[in-house]
Amino acid sequence: MIRRFLSLLLALLLNFSLQAQGHTSVSSSSPRLIVGIVVENMHPDYIERYWNKFGEEGFKRLYSGGFVCANHHINNLVQRPTVGMATLFTGTTPSIHGIVNDTWIDRLNNKETDCLFDNSSTTVGSDSKGGQRSASRLMTATLGDRLKLVTNGKARVFSVAMNDNAAIFSAGHSADGAFWLDESTGNMITSTSYMDKYPVWASEFNKFNLADKYIGSSWNTLNEPISYTESVESSSLHETGFLGKYNNFPYDLSRLRKESGGSYAILKSTPFANTYLKDFALQLIPKEQLGYDFIPDLLTLVFSSMDKEGGNFGPLSVEMEDTYLRMDKEIAELLKYIETGYGTENVLFFLTSTSSVSYHADYLKEKFRMTTGIFNPESSVSLLKSYLNIKYGEGDWVEKFGNQQLYLNHDQIAKKKINLHDMQAETARFLNQFEGIAYAKAAFEIESDNFLGGPLAPFQNNFNIKRSGDILIRYEEGWLPKEKYKSVDYTDNDQVPLVWYGAGIKRGTTLKKTDATDVVPTVCALLGIVPPSSTTGRVIEDILPKQ
Repeated sequence: MIRRFLSLLLALLLNFSLQAQGHTSVSSSSPRLIVGIVVENMHPDYIERYWNKFGEEGFKRLYSGGFVCANHHINNLVQRPTVGMATLFTGTTPSIHGIVNDTWIDRLNNKETDCLFDNSSTTVGSDSKGGQRSASRLMTATLGDRLKLVTNGKARVFSVAMNDNAAIFSAGHSADGAFWLDESTGNMITSTSYMDKYPVWASEFNKFNLADKYIGSSWNTLNEPISYTESVESSSLHETGFLGKYNNFPYDLSRLRKESGGSYAILKSTPFANTYLKDFALQLIPKEQLGYDFIPDLLTLVFSSMDKEGGNFGPLSVEMEDTYLRMDKEIAELLKYIETGYGTENVLFFLTSTSSVSYHADYLKEKFRMTTGIFNPESSVSLLKSYLNIKYGEGDWVEKFGNQQLYLNHDQIAKKKINLHDMQAETARFLNQFEGIAYAKAAFEIESDNFLGGPLAPFQNNFNIKRSGDILIRYEEGWLPKEKYKSVDYTDNDQVPLVWYGAGIKRGTTLKKTDATDVVPTVCALLGIVPPSSTTGRVIEDILPKQ
């Protein structure tokens, strides 16, 4: 009832404001609002798989009325949401934008560095430390930064997400606001990196305590369980479920929250997180007057696809299907609200993802007899350490290993007067012997060789000389890393969806290969502006209006 009232009130406010200002038409080649809908961990198969279950006004509206890039990829070695989001919104690779992983070793200061942490920033919207975040370690400009620059700061740029990394890297350096969920309070918060004072409208939104409402309910299937014919039973998928033990509907979210320590993090792995974000966005649009003049504004919404629990349920689970059936309704409401207020010809939409998902290795092996397996990084690194001790003498040779990057102890290597390249090569040679590892490449090899266009191109795309590890690893197709005491969010699938809809977009499909780096230059081409100088992607010319 509350959501219905809010939506009706906001729609009336938006229509009234637009009519009062007299802004009723604008060239289709210059949209007044760009809306980026990003769905985390989205496999392109989901659209076809659930097509007959979707309504007519959500995913179907975008795909039937828009332009589909059906062979779209994100060609990074490390398929992390942080890396992918930075790539998508800068239009370039990690080798240039610098976000090579969630964390890396800062060689100059000899310490581990978080890609977002910024102790010079503080939280706006709560008393927690969740706002000590910024885009300061992002080395290039984003789409939003470019809009700000070419409009002399007049363009309005906002992002809304459940996770801080998604909100910040989609917003960039100079956005007017980037909002994400504070797991300790359930509020939407931001950072002093973007604003000093929390907006009144956002404070009023937080007073509704919607996070408590959603997490205080049960999650049951939207439709009758028997109708989820596109999914597979939990036992067949090796699903560990919530907290490693709950994998059947209904889910008591209050209980899950209590057992997980009392934080609101569990909300992110439910479809209600997407409802929460949509509600917040419907408040933000009229209150911040996005699209109210002829200067293009940018809004990014990042929906969650089971978030961190995706690996515990998988792409064939009933939970995933239910999440997408509900997300379809949220997208439908968002499209209806914006198109009614502005007119389809005045808004440019794009829907994509920054990472895909993989099917469970054991399921592929048992069901389809595919050559897959589980790789144990901890055991492999333990063996590596023993080997290096035998070859180079006792020492703490491995400083860090995680997310396909291994850092050697440079101080120890220098102290022992060992040639760094020799140890990198020996380490890579040793790791290449393991079943499950397709390639282990030494940093000096990646620096000196040219892998562009080949199967090793992702290594160069992901390598930054100041931040990347001494060894970068790619696992065999179908293999999944699994650690004993820590869940590993990994996929070897680089294919993600991309569909364009709205202003100046014709209906159609292309099977030409496109890349995540192509989105920024394509948006810029549709706006008639030059993309950031660091952009390496290409304009997807097939969607441009014919001259």
